[in-house]
Amino acid sequence: GMLQKLDPHSVYIPKSEMQQMNEPLVGEFEGIGVQFVMLKDTLYVDAVIPGGPAEKVGVLAGDRFIKANDTLIAGVKMTSRDIMKRLRGKKGTTATVTVVRRGVKDPFEFKITRDKIPLHSVQAAYMVSPTVGYIKLTVFSDNTKKEFDEALKTLKKAGMKDLIFDLQGNGGGYLKAASSIADEFLDGKQMIVYTKGRAVRETYKSSPGGSFVDGRIVFLVDESSASASEILSGAMQDNDRAVIVGRRTFAKGLVQMPVALADGSGLRITIARYYTPSGRCIQKPYADGVEKYKNDVIERYNHGELLSADSIHFPDSLKYETLNLHRTVYGGGGIMPDYFVPIDTTAQSLYLTKIVAKGVVNGYASDFLQKHEKELKKKYDNVDDFIKSYELGDNYLKELTDKAASEGVKFDEAGFKKSSPMIKKQLKAIFARRLFGTEGFYKTVNAYDDSYLKAMEILTTDGMYDKVLNKGAKK
Repeated sequence: GMLQKLDPHSVYIPKSEMQQMNEPLVGEFEGIGVQFVMLKDTLYVDAVIPGGPAEKVGVLAGDRFIKANDTLIAGVKMTSRDIMKRLRGKKGTTATVTVVRRGVKDPFEFKITRDKIPLHSVQAAYMVSPTVGYIKLTVFSDNTKKEFDEALKTLKKAGMKDLIFDLQGNGGGYLKAASSIADEFLDGKQMIVYTKGRAVRETYKSSPGGSFVDGRIVFLVDESSASASEILSGAMQDNDRAVIVGRRTFAKGLVQMPVALADGSGLRITIARYYTPSGRCIQKPYADGVEKYKNDVIERYNHGELLSADSIHFPDSLKYETLNLHRTVYGGGGIMPDYFVPIDTTAQSLYLTKIVAKGVVNGYASDFLQKHEKELKKKYDNVDDFIKSYELGDNYLKELTDKAASEGVKFDEAGFKKSSPMIKKQLKAIFARRLFGTEGFYKTVNAYDDSYLKAMEILTTDGMYDKVLNKGAKK
């Protein structure tokens, strides 16, 4: 409460939450190596991390854990956090789990020796066309630059000339990781970002020898792209190095310094603000209090900003110019894209919101895959064929709505009719993740993502990239 009086991002972190808060930034944790979902008080293994301890002993996606270290975890309404405490632990220690598996009559045990489990920030990297590559980045961590370099090298070897760099939903992370990626896209001595504190200003510039300084780049951003995502996309926009596609970013431009306390808890104290190369402050105002600040994205939706670029009005006092083409860009919080793509609400309904919140979609996906995974693997040996040919039959959606009704979500015919295309897409993406891994998931999602499709159009339509990039340029 005391820290909230300072700004929205100065926070106290209890000892019990410190490790979990730092894991995405450190890029690893110690545990057994599974991703799980809780459905009807039962832990379902959603995915097994390749090369991890659980995979080595034979745990499979779709398995149900009913005990962990002799403690019953099924049917007892235990929280995900409590279960994680039992599954995670120091490298070299052992976790014993009791498993129920479809097609196997009796429960059986696995003894799993815990190890370090990597948390990858590059979730997908693949060639979209013979010359266009795609990279999905979800966080800026200690491991990000290494993963990015490997992905970029692989794509260039495969013939990549242009790149789609996806920062949608990326809430940020380390400044160093963002600036080091920008360094690969810019020539030497170009401004990336600077910070200003009470008495200190720090400037970050690119160095010579970037590995991708000539190819065209489209960055995808949205209202959840924050902090380091805004530093990187802002540096690209202000240096006229890339086209930014999507919606205005979150607008988190405050710099935090971690402070460790003696009892194992810690603080993150704001010490400076981020500024893009043109001098724009990334941070949105917060003088009206933390609650209003937290509800900013909802307010954007309510007054139409996520649906129409025409609803966004910037005063002339917030006008800036990019460094090379002298295009007009605006401060006041976040990065406004060069090409606006509205959020898709055509399939949204209260019914869809309810069944997703109840875990019905994920739960049904797990049930479905337990029955049909082998059949799907036999029929589709690669994700491209799966995306092109697979469609979930309407008869299966009847099973899903019955499951929703059993969970207390009353059937809404109008809502179902409106949202059934979206439900099918969500299930297809979940199936693709189980069958083909995280890359398969993003390939499937991208087939329907309006910002991604617009990026492809910009890169593959003669003259469109230059037209978007040069819009508003002073000759």
